[in-house]
Amino acid sequence: MTDVSGVDRARLRERLELELERFVVSNPRSQALYDRGRKSLIGGVPMPWMMRWAGGFPVFAKLAIGARIIDVDDHTYIDFCLGDTGAMAGHDPEPVVRAITDQEKTGITTMLPTENAAWVGEELQLRFGLDRWMFTLTATDANRAALRICRQITGRPKVLVFSYSYHGSVDEAFAVAAPDGSTVSRAGNVGPPVDPAQTTVAIEFNDLDALEKALATGEIACVLAEPAMTNMGIVLPDEGYHQALRELTGKHGTLLIIDETHTFSAGAGGCTRAWDLKPDLFTIGKAIGAGIPAGALGMTDAVAERMFEQTEADYEDTGGVGGTLAGNALSMAAVRATLSEVLTDEAFEYTIPLATRFSDGIRSVVAEHGLPWNVTQLGARAEYRFENEPARNGTQAHDASDPELERFLHLHALNRGVMITPFHNMALMSPATTEHDVDRHTEVFGEAVRDLQA
Repeated sequence: MTDVSGVDRARLRERLELELERFVVSNPRSQALYDRGRKSLIGGVPMPWMMRWAGGFPVFAKLAIGARIIDVDDHTYIDFCLGDTGAMAGHDPEPVVRAITDQEKTGITTMLPTENAAWVGEELQLRFGLDRWMFTLTATDANRAALRICRQITGRPKVLVFSYSYHGSVDEAFAVAAPDGSTVSRAGNVGPPVDPAQTTVAIEFNDLDALEKALATGEIACVLAEPAMTNMGIVLPDEGYHQALRELTGKHGTLLIIDETHTFSAGAGGCTRAWDLKPDLFTIGKAIGAGIPAGALGMTDAVAERMFEQTEADYEDTGGVGGTLAGNALSMAAVRATLSEVLTDEAFEYTIPLATRFSDGIRSVVAEHGLPWNVTQLGARAEYRFENEPARNGTQAHDASDPELERFLHLHALNRGVMITPFHNMALMSPATTEHDVDRHTEVFGEAVRDLQA
């Protein structure tokens, strides 16, 4: 029977079983390493989310170079996953490799600043417009620090987030809005320290009425927002939404944090520059170090002044902001090389048209086969979803997910040398990606759709 996705489920399950059999036969060394890992590693992998790959076990990487990964069974993959954004610069950009090699010879971490830190701070000022910067190892770290700072200087207890947003492993980001508008823990949340409703208000993205109602309570210290949602597909803001968000937060004395960890794909200055956003605080991670752990937290002069007006707040030691490896010499060298020589304006002028080519290729296949699917693009990133129109909020996107269909499409592509992000249908372009790579994905995607409809 054909369902709302336009797919015959019996046919889908049959073809998925064949792809699983092909994957197991083709990857004996990866399976052996996975079986070995199960004796010492949780889930047989370094982190549980690596269990999410479509084949039942992940392929084990031997070499990552450019926009390619070669696994231990000597299969080569065109990589559109790119470390789920961490390798947006490609897997081995020469300037970054050179910078980290040179830095390793002169010190990895010293608990002292380097000249590179000052350069990176100045570059982040230019790109994103925030006045003052501090560094972390991840965007999660940056977000946690930002939330602490906002609660401290406003004296307010709660954070507002959008249902199914992405902000790393920040506790508050695992709250969602229930159908009755209340805030509840997201399904599957592991060990929340308290009921999320005590710390968080969750609403739907693009819902201005819910936003104003929540801010009017006077209990919201800050809004933590991606410019466009990226966790349940790419959900773009309605026209005028960000202007209203900025106006309403200002009206109610609420600080605005913009998290560009994924939306950095919009360009060298992210959506913040492309859409002329004016956040009070700004967080980013993953891509800025080309794979070397690094994150950054920016803020306006006004926020920084409010921080240090409160002399009882300990930002240097026990206040819960920062860590001994944050801003280390190796990370700063990698970030400087990435921003100065790899992820430049010129790079995005190359990668964004590749994402457009990727999107157009999917649309051509979908149209040819009359499928009710859509494609959304955000700069150098694109994603397809199984509904007629793009979702307007995270809950709608979440409810339209189709894990079985996604698994088939991901595994079909992986068996033919194309890798996309395992958690959803997202593809990212790097400076090492080529038009041929994009066209190969279109070819493989078309084969998969034809296989389902044969």
